[in-house]
Amino acid sequence: MATVQMKVSPEDLSQVPHGSERVPSPGIMVIFGASGDLTKRKLLPALFHLEQVGLLPKQFAIVGVARRPLGDEFAADMREGIVEFGGVDASDPRLESFIQKVSYYALSFDDAAGYGGLKAELDRIATEKGIGPDRLFYLATAPEYFTPIVENLGIQGMAQPEHGRVGVVIEKPFGHDLNSARELNQQVNAVFHESQVFRIDHYLGKETVQNILVFRFANGIFEPIWNRNYIDHVQITAAETLGVEGRGPFYEKAGALRDVVQNHVMELLSFVAMEPPSSFEADSVRREKVKVWRAIPPVPVLNAVRGQYGPGVVDGQKVVGYRDEERVNPQSGTETFAAVRLSVDNWRWAGVPFYLRAGKRLKKRATEISIQFKQPPLLIFNRMQMAAHCQEIQPNLLTIRIQPDEGIALRFGAKVPSAPEMSVCPVNMDFDYAAAFGTSSANGYERLLLDAMLGDQTLFAHRDGVETTWGLYTPILQAWAAKEPEVFPNYFAGTWGPDCADRLLEQGGHKWRNNLGK
Repeated sequence: MATVQMKVSPEDLSQVPHGSERVPSPGIMVIFGASGDLTKRKLLPALFHLEQVGLLPKQFAIVGVARRPLGDEFAADMREGIVEFGGVDASDPRLESFIQKVSYYALSFDDAAGYGGLKAELDRIATEKGIGPDRLFYLATAPEYFTPIVENLGIQGMAQPEHGRVGVVIEKPFGHDLNSARELNQQVNAVFHESQVFRIDHYLGKETVQNILVFRFANGIFEPIWNRNYIDHVQITAAETLGVEGRGPFYEKAGALRDVVQNHVMELLSFVAMEPPSSFEADSVRREKVKVWRAIPPVPVLNAVRGQYGPGVVDGQKVVGYRDEERVNPQSGTETFAAVRLSVDNWRWAGVPFYLRAGKRLKKRATEISIQFKQPPLLIFNRMQMAAHCQEIQPNLLTIRIQPDEGIALRFGAKVPSAPEMSVCPVNMDFDYAAAFGTSSANGYERLLLDAMLGDQTLFAHRDGVETTWGLYTPILQAWAAKEPEVFPNYFAGTWGPDCADRLLEQGGHKWRNNLGK
């Protein structure tokens, strides 16, 4: 298939505004669970990237909180992480001054008495560095610590100060079913107002995800055909080649449906299916997302399939099956693959099937949204008029590549040049982010952390949305828990998943798009 590259000229880029009005007020970010990989690999590199482009205030401090007594060792470890995982030159002069803003406080998360000491330490840092009352508490801990941390922050008066902006960022998983999500929401909102709560989904920090809204609502060419009259079906895939990577105990409690589909994939679906918001303020955008999820009728259990990988070959290397992974039950019934067929029953999407899938140890790492349009009503170019190297006239396909090869491609039919007959062959018009804008060391957390410091909730989940998506998937999880899978494992590592996932689409006359990526 031929591909036409699309590029952005330097002249176009020079017209893009880069406002400095998004610099937050001076403040302190407190990271609970700071000794974990997330802080070293993602959060601190992202904060330093913000420092590099001048989007952090001069009076700013980062306090890591965890149980281990790390002391000055913490800042040195974070420096190594910024260099190793952030694509940063170790000799960057800004790095040393940035590390001076990093400190550590040892605290057991369920030790209520220790939070008074934390408050005193934050007050000391604020006085010493001339920092105002703004605070952002980031909960990068195991879920069982969310509630005690929030409650103790409230008891010590750190959640609702008289002045300044205070927020709490909560990592997923936000609950493990509908009831637990509701309970956690009640506990959090008893201390923090909903406007202070930032339920983070790192997928929403990805440029391509944010670009879905720009692509749809800033271009008049696509929105008129973005509906059931022209779109045949939508596929959303989140495929990983990795296994559980030593996180067996966590994954045994989660599984693919909880870990990826209920949150990441549903966020992608909402961006594809939502109506135009009245503005791009947080309330307007999140309101339209919730409308989409509430328009999805209950998903029959027969429209959800699960799988678990066995041994196989991934990227040329032999790998073990899930049940042989470290700290995994040898008879585990946890799914490492999940696929769902659902519908959005509103005026725009009635009758258009949405196919969602996510899995580990699949053939290729790729997260994509594929929107297939309907065939023309009369195919006047039949197979006899296809070029010799083409198969058949294919429907138009719009593909949004979320990762790793970020971009957007549009497939359409074109006449083969110099052919004696009217021969048609599919071609791709391809927009590649790296080719157009250059590569970036950003990891997606930059935008989310900056928005949280500014109090902008647009790219964060509202409690209504969390509860709505859990309401859709809790019945499926309950049905799966009540009946052990008959055949696990049911797909080899390095393939595209179990046969039952293919049959899920065959019922609607469709096939999974498996030539993902570029």
